[in-house]
Amino acid sequence: MNYSEFSFEERSFIQIGLSEGLSRRAIGRQLKRSHTAVIREINRNSPDGVYQACKAQKLRNQRRQPCRPKKKLSADSELFQLIIDMLRRYFSPEQISGYLKEQMKLFPEQYVCRETIYNAIYALPVGELKKELIHCLRHGRSTRKPRRGSVDRRGQIPDMVSIHLRPPEVDDRTVPGHWEGDLIKGKNNASAVGTLVEMTAGYVILARMTDATATSAVSGFSAALNRMPDRMKKSMTYDQGREMAKHAEITQKTGVAIYFADPHSPWQRGANENINGLIRQYLPKGMDLSEVTQEELDKIAYSLNIRPRKRFNFKCPIQMMTEKLELISEAPDQLQ
Repeated sequence: MNYSEFSFEERSFIQIGLSEGLSRRAIGRQLKRSHTAVIREINRNSPDGVYQACKAQKLRNQRRQPCRPKKKLSADSELFQLIIDMLRRYFSPEQISGYLKEQMKLFPEQYVCRETIYNAIYALPVGELKKELIHCLRHGRSTRKPRRGSVDRRGQIPDMVSIHLRPPEVDDRTVPGHWEGDLIKGKNNASAVGTLVEMTAGYVILARMTDATATSAVSGFSAALNRMPDRMKKSMTYDQGREMAKHAEITQKTGVAIYFADPHSPWQRGANENINGLIRQYLPKGMDLSEVTQEELDKIAYSLNIRPRKRFNFKCPIQMMTEKLELISEAPDQLQ
């Protein structure tokens, strides 16, 4: 049963009803309230034995006041002015919170967490200051994305093999044939392109997909990997995206062992994350990727593969891959 407080209009009706000699039960019927609720309202708000609507409303507000603690970070406080100054220097709320915690150990009451800072920014009235401070945030969204509420779909991939069970040679990046994979998604997440990066050479392959489903991932990644020699198909490391629910089929079609990174750990697939950022120069967010042909994707991959890389002493990935393939052909058992 839902309960709602008496409004000021209802309290005024109670006062008038009592002055006219109506019973509590009759007042309750008129207000469509339980007569016991009317009795409680009168007893609670008649300290001197006389019920008055204005006095009853005032008593109610006084009781509610302790339920609403004072905001820890108000827009007119000196602390908020300090935070504004730090935001303008592009400190993130988390960095500001950590700084305050470290610098104000003697004044713990001045410490505020990052969520308090975010809430204070988005609670500002619409205007130039709010617009400016939101622009200073990393992503500059006009509204906050909810931190919770979405369904966590991790763990729904059957028979996952953890990244921690990969052979040590993968981490060392000494043996070719180990890949990192991912999807970049298009407009409304309705289209996607598969991305693959070979870890020792930085060589990129892009795979066209009809959508972001597990079935498309099987056909797209299988076709892409099978374009490489068998000795260059050892493993692939992926995140726990649902599109890999049929990873066993990819292994069956290609012979590539698939390992899954930990949740929220993009650094475990750093090469691929970096390449995805470069690919977005060609395939920006919001673009309908279903309109991109495999031929166009191959041209994008080629342009990435001929970019010099500092980690290879400014050789490009296509040179590095050529060297790896030549080594394999000359000494097929050396790089297994």
